[in-house]
Amino acid sequence: MNETDVIVVGAGPTGLMLACELALAGVRCRLLERRTEQPNITRAFAVHARTLELLDARDLAGDLLARGLRVHEVQPAPGATLDLRSLETRFPMILIVPQSGTEHVLEARARELGVEIVRGAEVTGIRQDARRVELDLADGRTESAAYVVGCDGAHSAVRRLIGVDFAGRQYETHILLADVRLTAPPGQALFATGNDAGVVIMVPFGDGWFRAIAWDRLREQIPLTVPLPMEEMRDAFHRIAGTDFGMSEQRWSSRFRSERRQARHYRVGRVFLAGDAAHVHSPLGGQGMNTGIQDALNLGWKLAAAVRGRAPAGLLDGYEGERHRVGAQVLALTDGFNRLVLGRSAVRRAAQAMAIRLILRFGPTRRILAGRLTGLGIAYPAATRGAHPWTGRRMPDLACEGGRLYELLRDGCFRLVDMTASGAVAEAVASAAPEVQVTRYAGPARTGRPAVILVRPDGYVAWASGGHPDLPARAAAEAARWSDPHPATNPTPGPRA
Repeated sequence: MNETDVIVVGAGPTGLMLACELALAGVRCRLLERRTEQPNITRAFAVHARTLELLDARDLAGDLLARGLRVHEVQPAPGATLDLRSLETRFPMILIVPQSGTEHVLEARARELGVEIVRGAEVTGIRQDARRVELDLADGRTESAAYVVGCDGAHSAVRRLIGVDFAGRQYETHILLADVRLTAPPGQALFATGNDAGVVIMVPFGDGWFRAIAWDRLREQIPLTVPLPMEEMRDAFHRIAGTDFGMSEQRWSSRFRSERRQARHYRVGRVFLAGDAAHVHSPLGGQGMNTGIQDALNLGWKLAAAVRGRAPAGLLDGYEGERHRVGAQVLALTDGFNRLVLGRSAVRRAAQAMAIRLILRFGPTRRILAGRLTGLGIAYPAATRGAHPWTGRRMPDLACEGGRLYELLRDGCFRLVDMTASGAVAEAVASAAPEVQVTRYAGPARTGRPAVILVRPDGYVAWASGGHPDLPARAAAEAARWSDPHPATNPTPGPRA
């Protein structure tokens, strides 16, 4: 029997990111993948601002930026343009990069960190008790670990074997996909349009190939197994966009039906779900891969703390508590987009488009919509009443002594940002919680910011204080609460399916 600390099932972006997080924290991790080879089919291609920030916090954003095309304006509805350049982030964009490129960057880092990737490993059985999880594989082998995470996609074997319901429904309209070359590509980087016949999108990969996407009501009942010739895609673009942009060559094509589903639970005992195994969305909005990568960043440091025996009580349950809520919000967002562009009622589509145009006219509502689209607006509820308003929020990338905060987060550890003038906070924290690094703020003074901020490894605020009569002692106590090597752990409880 092969034994390790954590087994991750599924070597897509979510599984690779999670394996990187665990290995960075010194956790023994094995990554099992059913596929024997990496497919060259690109499914996801949009990387949003918050995902880029989190990848930057692991020194991976630069590699991905070099592979992609930057898009600074999007149209969430016909006649409504959202300029992402106004966002307060280093990455005011959507990065268009093939999923294969994202996987290549993540796999290279995983191997660099010593992650063992086993291909051709199909999970057929799961057993768990209070201490371990055992996996049966199709070839007769058995794997054992303290924890298992299913990142094995929408048809997750792990989710099925632990008996978690995947609640939701399928969308009626089939989606046509093809990778094509164009002799007359559209002028804008990300082209999208629609009419009563359907919707089409053209996405450049930056290497001469384009992803053509069509929701064609004329062909919505054709069986998914029927081949998709280039002539059919050309016809769909002509009827919906008025042109096929000179489609001249097709290297791959497929039909599929998207779904709107979410796992009832993200945890059963020592087994967790993340990425498409936990939630699948309409592809409109490009949220799926981004949500999965952010699942991995949220779960990784928590599992590492549990493996090392340093998880505060309830920490592992906090993964579902935080990410299930986010998954539901993303499902509502993408379902709204799906109804906006593919709804049967032209009157309703027009009313919804008018509402979005109105939203974009006002700064506060425009920022809320931009935050939801880009992930920058994601926040987690505070665990205690009376917590500082920054608790659970995305931490901005502040200038600090020694570099930007997100550069300093690359070791995967907690950081306490001290905005006070004295060094008393640093001294107190160093004594009480030596694993928590203290960073002095080095940027311009601004009102409304806390005096001290404890930042989680995934770039969210664990605790903050605007001031306290004994601030150093309070900061030291909070830092110790997150890094005490002997707290009450929570290894096995969790919802049962």
